[in-house]
Amino acid sequence: MTAQILNGKQLAQQIRTELKQKISLTQASPSLSVIIVGNDPASEIYVRSKEKACNEVGIKVHTYKLAADISAAELNELIDLLNNSHDVNGILVQLPLPKHLSPQEILTRIKPEKDVDGFHPLNTGLVLQKQPSAFIPCTPKGILRLIHSVKGDLSGLNAVVIGRSHIVGLPVSHLLLNENCTVTIAHSKTKNLPDICQKADILIASVGKPEFITKDYIKPGAIIIDVGINRTQEGLKGDVKYGEAIEKASYITPVPGGVGPMTIAMLLENTYEAFLKQNRS
Repeated sequence: MTAQILNGKQLAQQIRTELKQKISLTQASPSLSVIIVGNDPASEIYVRSKEKACNEVGIKVHTYKLAADISAAELNELIDLLNNSHDVNGILVQLPLPKHLSPQEILTRIKPEKDVDGFHPLNTGLVLQKQPSAFIPCTPKGILRLIHSVKGDLSGLNAVVIGRSHIVGLPVSHLLLNENCTVTIAHSKTKNLPDICQKADILIASVGKPEFITKDYIKPGAIIIDVGINRTQEGLKGDVKYGEAIEKASYITPVPGGVGPMTIAMLLENTYEAFLKQNRS
């Protein structure tokens, strides 16, 4: 068996093309404000990718580049300004933040209806309650869209999520529960991890360790979603040992070109949805 490639780049481009068509029919353009604090090279690359994607589909994007030593009060003042602006539909604070700033405090400051990253506690709660008004975090939303591109009904499938972060692991686990999967959340303290993973029809790896998941973890015919982006001397590597996994899985996401492009596509979609909601009210 050789797995089929879950091409996130291709699916993301399809979503972007559809969004561009929808936005071209609106009287005004959706607007996204991006805040980046400091000079983290990876963050700057991600922000440029988001800016390019916004421009491609017709979303107005304004990036605020702030000094690394900005105070929480100054940053909150900017967020309040954007919260109260009718011309801003979505607000995104690029993570990570400098150590003197609390991500929880800063992200909670964003109004839930403008929280297109889906990190506000209110949106987290709405996801748990299966409320359609929730903004779903972009990476988990993109993961689910990738899975649904090859598998419609997920009811009864065993899903194992390795990683329990608030950005990926926990929200994607709740989304899979909402799809009637039987979900196991594994993490650094989990015992017998290979045995647990071998039962997974859907395996989502968000470990942060290059090529951590080998063929010994994979059930034949499983769907493998590799969230990992690890910079090594040999280039970008996922959390899954791709060369081994592709011989055992039925579908697998590549790194790069899998989850990453879908994350940005879901950000665009959330910004468009925020624009529609705010203009209906």
